[in-house]
Amino acid sequence: MSVHHEEPTSFAFDAESEAQIAKIVARYPEGKQASAVIPLLYVVQKQMKRQTDSGWVPRIGMDAVAERLGMPPIRVYEVATFYFMFNTKPVGKYHLQVCGTTPCWLRGSDEVLRACQDHAGVKHYGETSEDGMFTMTEVECLGACVNAPILCVDDDFYEDLDYERTKALIEALKRGERPTPGSTIGRLNSAPEGGPLVLTDMPGAGE
Repeated sequence: MSVHHEEPTSFAFDAESEAQIAKIVARYPEGKQASAVIPLLYVVQKQMKRQTDSGWVPRIGMDAVAERLGMPPIRVYEVATFYFMFNTKPVGKYHLQVCGTTPCWLRGSDEVLRACQDHAGVKHYGETSEDGMFTMTEVECLGACVNAPILCVDDDFYEDLDYERTKALIEALKRGERPTPGSTIGRLNSAPEGGPLVLTDMPGAGE
């Protein structure tokens, strides 16, 4: 199934987005504003999430970025379609991004995938559940291999997952809860399972 959101006919940055854009563009020297294209695409995607519950970047939003940065729209399209973190089609309320590259696979990402299939109502990558709540996507390495396997929900990383912990996460999302991102086994940052073995006298170690 696909989420049925039509391409909007207009797009205007809201007040929250305008405040973010002012801070972002100010980081770049005069004449180099086009370098802000990636963070501004994020602004569009987050605004669409606020407004429609679907975090994606419609073409008209890309056009708004191009106009704001004074660059040809095609250059914005090229960036938006190159990077997987930008959704150029509508997604569900929760975007389940499953990493299956080698470290996550060796640590059990197949079980994370199976839990998503069993409990989120999605059977295949690129599919959205009938209720529009979940979209499941296969992604490349998320860069948190030490706490593999990883499931990224929208922009939040949930780490050290297995079938049951993934199921519990999905059920919590269904209830409208948002569990705290990070390790689901209480691991401190990237310390070994069970707690740190060295530098244990550091503040916070072993908590």
